Amino acid sequence: MAAVKIDGTGVAADVRSAVAAAVSTLPGTPCLAVVLVGEDPASEVYVRNKVKMTEAAGMVSLHHRLPATATQGEVEALIERLNADPEVDGILLQLPLPKGLDADAAIEKIDPDKDVDGLTEVSAGRLSLGKPGLRPCTPVGSVILAKRALGDDLSGKNVVVIGRSILVGKPAALLFLAENCTVTIAHSKTADLAEVCRGADILVPAVGRPEMVRGDWVKPGAAIIDVGINRVPAPEKGEGKTRLVGDAHYDSCAEVAGFITPVPGGVGPMTIACLLRNTVLAACARRGWAVPAGL
Repeated sequence: MAAVKIDGTGVAADVRSAVAAAVSTLPGTPCLAVVLVGEDPASEVYVRNKVKMTEAAGMVSLHHRLPATATQGEVEALIERLNADPEVDGILLQLPLPKGLDADAAIEKIDPDKDVDGLTEVSAGRLSLGKPGLRPCTPVGSVILAKRALGDDLSGKNVVVIGRSILVGKPAALLFLAENCTVTIAHSKTADLAEVCRGADILVPAVGRPEMVRGDWVKPGAAIIDVGINRVPAPEKGEGKTRLVGDAHYDSCAEVAGFITPVPGGVGPMTIACLLRNTVLAACARRGWAVPAGL
């Protein structure tokens, strides 16, 4: 029996609706500032989507654009101005930055209380210590999708996260741990990776290797939350054409798993939805507002 497809696009729409409902009850309007440096075409599309969805949720969207020739000092000075602006609740630095700029150093300039991507060292520390703070969007979206498949109580589930990046792997592991799961972080040096994966009730591939996880790696009935987004050649669509695939081989895994996220249309849409959610949470924490029910 084929796995149930987890509709990330639909779940993300639910999250955005909850954000919009929450915003309508607040005494003020949250504000998200997005900083785009240079003219990366993919980044421009992402930023347009973020601006559009922020405004659709009833929030204020500020879009700051710097040329590709901007210096490190100019980028950091803009971030400092946004930190100091009492009207700005969230700051998002669109990555990647143009060559020659230090993204890590720029991110560290973001006020952790406005760090809606959850990428600063302070945000990572708060997550590690279990203290309140803003969590990285893609890992939060992954947990939400797992709950949509398996129910809100994930206690006791065995989770295997493949990948140990600071962007997804490590924070995802900590977030599932906070849900009382038993978590294994696997990686390129893990002995018998396939066997480790077969023990997972929830399998989270997040390494950026196209279709690495095969069906015989999957425990029957498991939920696969596929974070990978990989562009591969698609000659069947025409010369030079490509298609998107995940880190899991969808067809073979879907024959064994109980639930699986597609790529595209799985974890991806959750990232922006959780960014909007983080903006509301940041606004409430900064301004002393009660967090609305439903978030």
